[in-house]
Amino acid sequence: MTYPDYPFIPKRFDRGGGIAMSYLDEGPRDGEVVLMLHGNPSWSFYWRHLVTGLSDRYRCIVPDHVGMGLSDKPGDKHYRYTLQSRIEDVEKLLAHLGIDGPLTLAVHDWGGMIGFGWALKRREQVKRLVVTNTSAFPLPADKPLPWQLQLGRNYNIGAMLIRGFNAFAAGTIDQCVSTKVAADVRAAYVAPYNSWKNRIATLRFVQDIPLTPRDKAWAFVDEAGRTLHEYADRPAFIAWGLQDFVFDAHFLKGFTDALPNAEVMAFDDAHHYVLEDKHAVLVPAMRRFLDAHPLSA
Repeated sequence: MTYPDYPFIPKRFDRGGGIAMSYLDEGPRDGEVVLMLHGNPSWSFYWRHLVTGLSDRYRCIVPDHVGMGLSDKPGDKHYRYTLQSRIEDVEKLLAHLGIDGPLTLAVHDWGGMIGFGWALKRREQVKRLVVTNTSAFPLPADKPLPWQLQLGRNYNIGAMLIRGFNAFAAGTIDQCVSTKVAADVRAAYVAPYNSWKNRIATLRFVQDIPLTPRDKAWAFVDEAGRTLHEYADRPAFIAWGLQDFVFDAHFLKGFTDALPNAEVMAFDDAHHYVLEDKHAVLVPAMRRFLDAHPLSA
């Protein structure tokens, strides 16, 4: 299958146990590194316009998390679908590529928790931030978990809808854009999740949402939230779709409070997939941001 605006040839990497991760490595080998981390239920396809807009100068590293996109989709006996595993996967991929120097961290959705979780031990390696509708801290006290996520996280019927009917991947691309996407774009978003077996990660991500200290992912997200302000001394670009009913204004405020000097572009007419709704505006803006804040400065 070919994917629109995705002319890239993904590479593959064995993260251990014979499980292959698919990833993009686009741009000059000596270019400044931009690590782009997607969330659930998307994949590297979400970042395609930004990769195209940067890869003449910047080295764009864009993994598909295990169980997502073009990566392998093992069962629970072969892979632990937890935030810790996701963080370890990023560590292993960057070690495989020999990337241990300064980089830009670009995140969306669960990519924020993965990226900032990975950076807990490597904060000095992260020199710039690009943040799009995501989180790096626990659910704000005045923000209830939306019922759609509660259903998938806590109830068997939600699990059945996600794995049996692809409700999460299909529902997200249908409901989380302000402008309906073309049929081939929609097909690209849902293509990796074409069977019960291949939808395991879309469910496990929802089930791993940390709400209390009893949850496996809590320690990473809690520490990331307590230390987020430590990035306030480096350049940050925040792009936000304000129609997002999950990562809404509560989450945007969490980032702007911690990163008061960040450049912010928030859109009343954009949703969770803000790079789908606003890539024509955001990709040039993100490029200008990176060009204006070179890592060598």
